[in-house]
Amino acid sequence: MNTQDILSLFEKYVIANYGRLPKVIVKGQNNTLWDMENNEILDMFPGWAVSGIGHCHPKVVEAIRKQAGELLHIDNTFYTIQQGQLAKMLSERAFGGQCFFCNSGAEANEAALKLARKHTPREKYKFITAEKSFHGRTFATITASGQPKYHNGFLPLPAGFVYVPYNDIDALHEAFDEEVCGVMVEPIQGEGGIHEATPEYLQTIRDLCDEHGALMILDEVQTGMGRTGRWFGYQHYEVVPDMITMAKALGGGVAIGAMMARPEIAKSLVPGTHASTFGGNSLACAAGIAVIEAIEEDNLLDNANKMGQYTRKKLEQLKEKYPIIDHIRGKGLMLGIQLTMPGGSIVSRCLEKGLRINCTQDTVLRFMPSMTVSKDEIDRAITILDEVLGEGEQE
Repeated sequence: MNTQDILSLFEKYVIANYGRLPKVIVKGQNNTLWDMENNEILDMFPGWAVSGIGHCHPKVVEAIRKQAGELLHIDNTFYTIQQGQLAKMLSERAFGGQCFFCNSGAEANEAALKLARKHTPREKYKFITAEKSFHGRTFATITASGQPKYHNGFLPLPAGFVYVPYNDIDALHEAFDEEVCGVMVEPIQGEGGIHEATPEYLQTIRDLCDEHGALMILDEVQTGMGRTGRWFGYQHYEVVPDMITMAKALGGGVAIGAMMARPEIAKSLVPGTHASTFGGNSLACAAGIAVIEAIEEDNLLDNANKMGQYTRKKLEQLKEKYPIIDHIRGKGLMLGIQLTMPGGSIVSRCLEKGLRINCTQDTVLRFMPSMTVSKDEIDRAITILDEVLGEGEQE
């Protein structure tokens, strides 16, 4: 079979709900992908940030192979070793909370929303979220996402969601009342364009939640598992949330999500209130354990900090060269390049030259390589981006 054969299969048998790139990927190793024609692609946006420690990390691959021969799945009416171990490892690297496991970031956010409603008094039903936020594709999580484009075609949405501008403290105060049960916010907005929360903004959320008996929920689906140079994005701030959600890089490529809550809040999720058939299965949890071990053994948090600073320096140099770049923002290896015009064609031309990056919000290029990325790989990526931008300048 060739690329066209596979594209024909998709055209006939797969629902076309994704805007796909015209390549069939057959192999991934660390920060490199190969298509069916054996062309190499340098991946600076690995699996939509899922492969946070690179594609097919040897430690994760070995953990999956070993676990697949012992136990893939057993229902959650039993205890399993791997789920307990992973929960302990995550708790110790966060705020000492308890974990609920599921299969994705959307599911983790659903669990957090349900727990907030369940834990707080019945008259509390509202959630405050931020404009330009993104929290998932389920009914509740697209409603929580403060972007009308995700709401179109699905009205009416669930009631009780209030949107405020990101980092707007006055708007937070105005939105709060005694019917608010929780605030869900990303420490750094990912799909929204790589916008960082200010310390004052997160502290205000914490203070208002404490004052009104509401819960502070941080969506760490993209910022979690070391991408920003710390285990979780909130750890760059002097606040501790009531709940965090995570997914993407947690499984090293295997589908897994988790919601962590402070123990006194977690106890409200009693049997019968929430569940996930595949959540916390032994295979996914074994992969999650391997991810944490690899991050620590390979000192990847430090590498995320160092390579993030290096990448930002190289991008700032491009900014001085090309007026199309307005500014660079982000933290660690979660970087956004704000353009003065749409960037879709830049992404396409980069892919043609063997570099994968992403464009969000029409004018923001996302540079989010794995935590294993090297200076040489960053240099190669910058060289390709430089070439593409240079071609644009000549047109």
